[in-house]
Amino acid sequence: MLRGSPERELAAWWEAEAVAATKAQAAKEQVRVDPGAAGEPERKAGEEQPKEPVPATPCAAEEGDARIPPRPPPTLPVSLAKPEPASGLCPHGKSRIKGRSCKRSSGQPDEYCSLRPVTVDSSKARTSLDALKISIRQLRWKEFPFGRRLPCDIYWHGVSFHDNDIFSGQVNKFPGMTEMVRKITLSRAVRIMQNLFPEEYNFYPRSWILPDEFQLFVAQVRMVKDGDPSWKPTFIVKPDSGCQGDGIYLIKDPSDIRLSGTLQSRPAVVQEYICKPLLIDKLKFDIRLYVLLKSLEPLEIYIAKDGLSRFCTEPYQEPSPKNLHHIFMHLTNYSLNIHSGNFIHSDSTSTGSKRTFSSILYRLSSKGVDIKKVWSDIISLVIKTVIALTPELKVFYQSDIPAGRPGPTCFQILGFDILLMKNLKPILLEVNANPSMRIEHEQELSPGVFENVPSLVDEEVKVAVIRDTLRLMDPLKKKRESHFPDICMDRKDRFSPVSERMSSLKLQLSKLSIVRSQLLGKPLASKENPPHSDLASASRGNANPDAHLPSICLKQVFPKYAKQFNYLRLVDRMANLFIRFLGIKGTMKLGPTGFRTFIRDVPAGLRGGLLLPGSEEVQDAAAP
Repeated sequence: MLRGSPERELAAWWEAEAVAATKAQAAKEQVRVDPGAAGEPERKAGEEQPKEPVPATPCAAEEGDARIPPRPPPTLPVSLAKPEPASGLCPHGKSRIKGRSCKRSSGQPDEYCSLRPVTVDSSKARTSLDALKISIRQLRWKEFPFGRRLPCDIYWHGVSFHDNDIFSGQVNKFPGMTEMVRKITLSRAVRIMQNLFPEEYNFYPRSWILPDEFQLFVAQVRMVKDGDPSWKPTFIVKPDSGCQGDGIYLIKDPSDIRLSGTLQSRPAVVQEYICKPLLIDKLKFDIRLYVLLKSLEPLEIYIAKDGLSRFCTEPYQEPSPKNLHHIFMHLTNYSLNIHSGNFIHSDSTSTGSKRTFSSILYRLSSKGVDIKKVWSDIISLVIKTVIALTPELKVFYQSDIPAGRPGPTCFQILGFDILLMKNLKPILLEVNANPSMRIEHEQELSPGVFENVPSLVDEEVKVAVIRDTLRLMDPLKKKRESHFPDICMDRKDRFSPVSERMSSLKLQLSKLSIVRSQLLGKPLASKENPPHSDLASASRGNANPDAHLPSICLKQVFPKYAKQFNYLRLVDRMANLFIRFLGIKGTMKLGPTGFRTFIRDVPAGLRGGLLLPGSEEVQDAAAP
């Protein structure tokens, strides 16, 4: 694909000749050359200047070097003629960056040869390593699997921000995120928002924190039953720090003996169980969506356009005392259902016990479901959940990386587990700080003997998420755009419609062939030797390095839709006030625990009409 127009290439050739003539004139006048301008270290006074050996073959002069006059363009056939780069230009016709020589890096286009590749430290990546390696290879970046003494651009951690001590670059974890998305902390954060905006946060099931709110749980359940004797609820108990379905069970009544054991062993959350989920093939399923929190200040949120759907392996029935223990019927956790004899491994994205979310949407669309409405509700759920998490997350961030001190910038991929109800309303189940990025699964070859087998469904979704997260966080993107704006611009801006490009290209090639024949004294090229063959060969070095990649799978939802949700950011403003005025008092730092104490009774004041800086804007935004 041709990147630059023929007229631009010809203009570059003329410019090279002009620069060459200027350098030759400078040599005649014996202009003193600054060694630092050519990328050479300046020498101390009195130090002898070494004699530069004359190369056996002519080469391009370094920037600022006027000792080697430029050669005239070679008299080659039109199809092979290429202008000789002048001083200050690399051998491929592009201007050099000072202090760097023009070298080809493997897989990189010529004009990028003066820019180093992005470096990624993957020594702490753990289970996401395979997907990360594929992503780095597709991007043609440089991986350091065992770490590096020099700083890297990006550090990829498998568990938390504190996996490694880093003071610069970018790291794929926020400090405090693991604590923020635990069951209890998430429930508290959402409850604060439910007290302020009950209609906006009705996507999260009613929750009680155990053991602190056990008596409240018992009293509220008894009160509702007394008012409606026909109400027969089911509750799901989730350990606070549990993962992969560990320790989760269902109960019908607070007097269940298993609940007594939970109260004595570890903290947990008990929630209302969603009894009427959407079923496909008579099976319950949930959705794992990947959300990129690119920045806290300003807040930037991206959602992957595709995710995973994890299915139960036993046909669903509404909870009853007889089937409460059937985990393969009620729990969608992949780590549980993979041990079921009914689990189906499939390389197809639309069959099996794990499928792509896009295949589910396609199936719903074929039945007349409004897919745009489903996506809109999911996006709203994600934005509101992140808004609920960010206030305390900012306090964590400030505690670990105080303003004005050296430290890395952070981003993070979150896993949102969402359940669609029968009426297609999305319900938030939980948020994962470390969603699994494994792209293989265990397959039992014989009783007790397992083998890791590649999962095409996982690879299709997860590699795209990691790769495009890295593309969005690319620290050298601005440098490339400043040096090479034409090839770094957006594709839809870079290319006009095909019909226009073809007609204009034929005209430009015709003009270029005439001009070249006049300059080089050669006849016009024949049909057997078309004039654009040299352009085609040159275009191989001028291609956009991202041209081989698909379009980015991550869609920005905030600040794109900020106007619709800014009125919900009241607690976020309180966090800013807390950090500014109370976060550091003398030598005592008030961290996340102090913020929870600070925020505990404030929502009541907000409901009473407390105005914070900027709350007038909130009232305007909330007004119909």
